[in-house]
Formats: sequence, structure tokens, C-alpha cells
Amino acid sequence: MKKMFVLTAFIFAAFGMTAQTSATGDHNESKQIDHAICVLYPTLGNKVTGIIHFTRVEGGVKITADVQNLSKGKHGIHIHEYGDCSASDGNSAGGHYNPAVKIHGAPVDDNRHIGDMGNIEADESGKGLLEYVDKTLTLDGPNSIIGRAVIVHANEDDLKTQPTGNAGARLPCGVIGIAK
Repeated sequence: MKKMFVLTAFIFAAFGMTAQTSATGDHNESKQIDHAICVLYPTLGNKVTGIIHFTRVEGGVKITADVQNLSKGKHGIHIHEYGDCSASDGNSAGGHYNPAVKIHGAPVDDNRHIGDMGNIEADESGKGLLEYVDKTLTLDGPNSIIGRAVIVHANEDDLKTQPTGNAGARLPCGVIGIAK
């Protein structure tokens, strides 16, 4: 009898949660996300900051990045598998986001990690701007980048060394969230 009561309570609780979620509109399975944002914060000993916008456009997702305090030159930039920037060196973000288990490459390659964004180039003042449309990234669905982290690296991504592009240390880290 006690087992039947627990089972019945569990069923009602599960049904109630489902009904409540649907009634409040908090259920995101069918909601299309059109804009996401990532604010970059420096890892320990670094000063790199920035903001990245991800906007759904025809043909993919438009990426617009504005990063400050970089050394002059190219720096690898990637979406990493976990939205966890808690480690002082950014390693808690894991490796490149790669749900299809492909090789590392350039953002224009068909055979590449979803998280491969190539390089951002900084000028003499340390400002790096990046803008392009990525046909592989998604803001919703099973391979969504929402909740994942973006890392900018100390070195240029050579776009071929496996699995990281030999891009070096992680300078800032930020988590991609849904924008208003």
C-alpha cells in the first residue's frame, strides 16, 4: 500500500510539474532563440574582456565579437563544451564543442568542430573585432551553443593541429546565454 501511495504521488507530482511548466511558458523545447550573448571575463593573470553576439540570420548565425586587451595579432577563438568558467585558467570549460566528433578546422570547413570559430585579430591597441555568418552553429535544438563557453586563446589557431589548433592559454572565458 505504501509503495502504491509513493508511486501515485510521484505520478501526480510529475504531471503537475509538466502542466505548470507548460502553463507558465517556461518550456523552451519549441521556442526559437534569435539572439544570444556572451560576456568575456579575464582568467587569472589576464586582462582580456569582451562581448560576443550570436544572431540568427538567413543562412546561419551571425557572430559579432568585440574583444579588448589582446596582444597584437591573431588569437584562436572557440566555443567550448561546458558553460563553466569557474577554474582560474578557464580549463573547466572543457574542450572545443564537438558533438558530431569531427576534426579541428576552420569555421568555413564542413568537417570541423561546431565550436571552431577561427581567429580574431587584434590591432596595436589590443582591440579585436570579428564578424561572420556561421552556417553550422545553432541557437536551439540538440546541438545548441546556449549554455556553452567561449574562450579566446593566447596564440593564433593554426586551423589544423588536432584537437586544439595549437592556440595556447585561455585568456578570457564567458558563457553564452539567451539575450533579451
